[in-house]
Amino acid sequence: MSFRLRTITNSAGKGRGMGSMQQGRHGISSMGGTESAVHRFAIIPVILAVVLSVLDYAVANIALPTISRELHVSAAGSVWVVNAYQLVNAMLLLPLAAWSERVGPARLCTIGLVVIMIGSLICANAQSLGVLVLARAVQGAGGACIMAVNTALVRLVYPPSRLGRGLALNALAIAGGVALSPSVAALILGVASWRWLFLFNLPVGIVTLALVVGFLPRAGGQPRRLDWGSIVLNILAFGGILVGCDMLVHGNVDVLSLGLAGTGLAALTGLVRRQHGRAAPLLPVDLLATTAFRTGFITCFLGYMAANFYMISIPFALTGVFHRSAVETGLLITPWPVGMIVAGPFVGRMADRYPAGILSSAGLFIVGLGYLLVRLTPLDAGNFDIMWRFAFAGIGFGLFVAPNNKSMVAASPLHRSGSASGMISVARILGQTTGGMLVALILTDVAHEPTLRCMECGVATAWLGALVSVSRLRGQNAARMRGS
Repeated sequence: MSFRLRTITNSAGKGRGMGSMQQGRHGISSMGGTESAVHRFAIIPVILAVVLSVLDYAVANIALPTISRELHVSAAGSVWVVNAYQLVNAMLLLPLAAWSERVGPARLCTIGLVVIMIGSLICANAQSLGVLVLARAVQGAGGACIMAVNTALVRLVYPPSRLGRGLALNALAIAGGVALSPSVAALILGVASWRWLFLFNLPVGIVTLALVVGFLPRAGGQPRRLDWGSIVLNILAFGGILVGCDMLVHGNVDVLSLGLAGTGLAALTGLVRRQHGRAAPLLPVDLLATTAFRTGFITCFLGYMAANFYMISIPFALTGVFHRSAVETGLLITPWPVGMIVAGPFVGRMADRYPAGILSSAGLFIVGLGYLLVRLTPLDAGNFDIMWRFAFAGIGFGLFVAPNNKSMVAASPLHRSGSASGMISVARILGQTTGGMLVALILTDVAHEPTLRCMECGVATAWLGALVSVSRLRGQNAARMRGS
């Protein structure tokens, strides 16, 4: 069976009324074949690219002790193998999302895969920490190419009536990558050097690249000029704030940390001012000006912030409070992503029928309740008694992600899909980073049971996100009343 994927214009006006290729505000209803036939094949390279990007970030965590020992660097220094990836990823998400609206999301995904493979090859041959960190920064740039457009690609290959299912699959890919990363890393390290963690990306990347070229539609971009002044301000803002604040929460209160944080805040202020009045701003203040998109962004930020309150602190709680070994801790945490995976197929169908104001709000309420149940776990509880609580919270998180992402995508015009996709990833990274910084601050400054305090903060943050999310229902009711 063969499928012909046509070149599709992504502009706001050209795609309407094109016969078999209907393009509306929320997506594309058909691409040279039936709806079901197209997305079944075109979604595969999207999912593989997302999984590769997530694995590329996460597998290095497991190898840090080995890397530190082989390259003769301190444990603190080796952490930059992880930080370099995430920092460059955060700094480039919005510029690359804006660029994708010019070159097309599929082309940017292709570039990202090539960049990841180049970075992986350098990582595998690195003989010093400096070279390895630089190569990880290259990988972070490649990962940003993929994560900046992954939601836009789902929107491109799924019709509006099934967009929720596509976004649920996308969320499952991220959860699956997180769930698989410890096992993949342990399997590779059990039989080979840590360098094979990066060489592993080459065959997977080549297969994914072939599928991207073969199945993803080459959507045309918008003729827009890149705003280099805004790009520089964006890089300074994210880089300065993230690095400066990280130094501050670790107790490094000095001229460098304060200067970096101050520079980042000043650059962010300048960036926001520069974006007003632009037709397609790098920092999409036009999308944030709409209540639906802004509410989804804040909900996404709070949801991932709550997740990191839990995910970073819970290993310390399991080993220090519940006296589990490192191996047991890894097994006990596994039900969290498994819960997301189990919930995924059901969430996808529900996201196409019910609004995010109901589903995402319920999901974050369940997340908070799950964290509370973990917080109240008896110290003598058995492993199963701990695991079902994690699974419960994971199901709630799965219920939150896809509907909220769909609400943000649906609130943006089709020709702004790249910026909407980038902002979803920005909200995720900012939430994770903020949660991680606050966990570090609590672990440093709170003397009595700091890991339990982190879980309590996770409960409060998840429920705050649920309140923000449910406010959408009031706005929708008001809009219906005005319409009637």
